[in-house]
Amino acid sequence: MKYSGAVIGGGLLAGCTGSGSGSKTTSSTEDSSYSATIVPTGEVTFESVPETWVAENASWADMGVALGLGKPSAVVLTGEYRTWHYEDIPGLSTSKDDMVSVWQGGISKELFFEIDAGVHFIDPNYMINLIPDWERSDVEEMSERVAPFCGNASFSTYSWHEEYPYYSLYEATEKVAQVFQRTDRYEALVELHDTFLSRVQEQLPPESDRPAIALLSPASTEPETFYPYRLGDTTAYKHWHDLGVGDALEGSNIQSFTSDRGTIDYESLLEIDPEVLMFYTDKHWTRSEFRNQFLTFLQEHNTASQLTAVQNGDVYPAGGMYQGPIINFSKTERAAKQLFPEEFDADEYLYDRQKIADIRAGDI
Repeated sequence: MKYSGAVIGGGLLAGCTGSGSGSKTTSSTEDSSYSATIVPTGEVTFESVPETWVAENASWADMGVALGLGKPSAVVLTGEYRTWHYEDIPGLSTSKDDMVSVWQGGISKELFFEIDAGVHFIDPNYMINLIPDWERSDVEEMSERVAPFCGNASFSTYSWHEEYPYYSLYEATEKVAQVFQRTDRYEALVELHDTFLSRVQEQLPPESDRPAIALLSPASTEPETFYPYRLGDTTAYKHWHDLGVGDALEGSNIQSFTSDRGTIDYESLLEIDPEVLMFYTDKHWTRSEFRNQFLTFLQEHNTASQLTAVQNGDVYPAGGMYQGPIINFSKTERAAKQLFPEEFDADEYLYDRQKIADIRAGDI
């Protein structure tokens, strides 16, 4: 593999033959090598299709899996990869037994050497700005000696990301498809997604009847404080926007946890009194488990019990932040059933599991 990146201003890595704008997609040369351009890295040329790979998080991991690849050799944190979304996809295992967490109290270059992946779908600026003790020279060394870092941190907003575009979920998936030469599967996924989303949106109630949700991460299983999240435009919130729900925190002075790392309490929530509470949690909860743990606690809490959402039982698990195509299908279906039970039957399949399996297998 040949890595054609060069350092330019503004803290980015850009390709020698690319502008860094993401306008270039793929190209081929006479020696059968090919290239893909992924901002902020730029153009990366591959002599052959990578056989192994590392993903920054479950978003990039799920993109590869949706294209028919096996799971990546490693992600930053395996615990944040919610493979339970794969449970009813024929032929797709939920196991993460052979996957490595590259975060082990920090991230070492030695571990990247040991994994020896063919490509790292990790934003180089993520490594430089968020990982202790990593500098640009370390990223460049790993790119040259192991494989390039060519992801894009599109799941959350960062100040250091403002000089290059965030990818939408399917824009990022297309980049993975180009690297692994599976654009036919990508195009089939887009068609399946568009059909699915059109069907779901046709069944939604009028916009005036859709709720505004408060997206929160409870600080514990018996929470007194929460980490709030605002419904931004990154890949983490695609399904909420597709379902046309509002942000209950809009208009308040509450900032997203991704911006100021702050918390809010029940008094702050009472001032807003959201119609629906959605909880990010660190594990998969079934509906009954979630209600027994969280809703029961809230209903018995002196202050929380005054919230309209608690009184109406409109408190639901939101899953995790990360999503590629398959997880997005799953999260959209689950959220539609949670928020619009009159429009969507609890036992109804809204997307075709077998079709996803077929696309993964190249049967398109």
